[in-house]
Amino acid sequence: MQNGTRLAAVDLGSNSFRLEIGNLDHGQIHHSKYLKETVRQGNGLDDERNLTLEAMQRGWDCLARFGERLSNFKPTEVRAVATQTLREARNRDVFLQRGSAILGFPIEVISGQEEARLIYQGVSQLLPQSNERRLVIDIGGRSTELVLGQQLTANQMASYRVGSVAWSMKYFTNGKIDEASFARAEIAAKSVFDEALNTYKPDAWDVAYGSSGTIGAVADILKVAGWSETSVTRTGLLWLREKLIKSQHIDRIKLIGLKEDRRAVIAGGISILCALFDLLKIETLHAADGALRHGVLYDLLDRDSGQIDVRNASVMRLAKNFNIDRLQAERVSQIATTFFSQIQSNFSFEDSILANDMKALEWAGQLHEIGFQISHSDYHKHGAYILENADIAGFAMPESHRLSMLVLGHRGKLKKLEIELEDKKFLQQLFSLRLAVILCHARSDAEIKGIKLTISKTEKQQFQLSCPTDWITRFPQSAHLLREEAIAWKKVNWSLNLRELEA
Repeated sequence: MQNGTRLAAVDLGSNSFRLEIGNLDHGQIHHSKYLKETVRQGNGLDDERNLTLEAMQRGWDCLARFGERLSNFKPTEVRAVATQTLREARNRDVFLQRGSAILGFPIEVISGQEEARLIYQGVSQLLPQSNERRLVIDIGGRSTELVLGQQLTANQMASYRVGSVAWSMKYFTNGKIDEASFARAEIAAKSVFDEALNTYKPDAWDVAYGSSGTIGAVADILKVAGWSETSVTRTGLLWLREKLIKSQHIDRIKLIGLKEDRRAVIAGGISILCALFDLLKIETLHAADGALRHGVLYDLLDRDSGQIDVRNASVMRLAKNFNIDRLQAERVSQIATTFFSQIQSNFSFEDSILANDMKALEWAGQLHEIGFQISHSDYHKHGAYILENADIAGFAMPESHRLSMLVLGHRGKLKKLEIELEDKKFLQQLFSLRLAVILCHARSDAEIKGIKLTISKTEKQQFQLSCPTDWITRFPQSAHLLREEAIAWKKVNWSLNLRELEA
């Protein structure tokens, strides 16, 4: 990206939606615009974990306003991410489909671990460079993230279903605040965070930082009240807890520095923070400037550079951990992307979109045999399960789902993917991957010189694979497998025409 390029991050949190816009300047992002709206989608989940229409409408209305600000941005300059509420919502696709159209850019639901990684990236980028070991805490509306890291690298990441909105609704019902409510909320939070003790124990970090949301609100209140300018201390936190108890109800809280949009969720957030202070033996928590949205901006920058795209590193790590045959993975990946690029010559797509699709196919080729570690029988199903359920750093949930579906579909019947095949880009990726696997069946370099894959311009839903003269004669087993492949595609109303070119 060139200096001066504008970048934008949209954070669809459980309590608030945020838009951050910055300008690129020699590898650094200078923030130029920040918008925040309290949407409270987190309290719009019903008993069956469906978002109510009212909650969705609040979100859509906000995204319409954000979309107006982003109307002149390119696809590569914007990333929108959604967190815990949309991770939980069973009807999230209803919200996401319309929300993405309103915003003008796709909205990605990210996993808890990916959220934690991006939070750490945002915090660390805005801190002075240091070798200190950092604990980063972010208390959101429906989840809390804990991260251990050093410099710009997150080493341990976790996300827990504990948040200020959820805890306020559950333990401070009708806005009532008392000692008993705080005690119940803190015990409940500790019961969830107990498993964090082994990883995030006091000797694992040197300095603790708090990001965004609840921690920023607490720091603001304590600063105005005469406590530390930039941190939350244990004594200050207990003073604030006592103030809330004395108020008895959220409507009677009188604290300078408490923003009105935080009033309804402050008690739940503070109960969680008190629990973490006790469990992790925190004495001082420094308020950090960076947050999830800043991490998203820097991740956009990293992805554009290609060399430090964390997704590449994640794929390599998975390949190593699952002892994948690297030579075979490279063969399949290279041939699949070659075929896919040949198909795309018939279409006009923005370079950035095509590059992302090529990357996705390349990663699928690299990982198509990941299920071998479980069993050679139905290994594609095992591989799909691993990729669907693993927290893969850098990947949003839709990205890991597509990767999973490509691995599932690279062999076997196609009927199982009928819904996915409605996406023409996915269909083309899958076709390219399946052909590559076939041509590499002998686990040796395949002869593809002169082979050309196209989509017929005259026949509806037909792939054409043109081969040099005598190729079919020289490679009879490959030709046989391709004819079998043609039969498989006929069952989903596509055809494969295999023909030799005349000399």
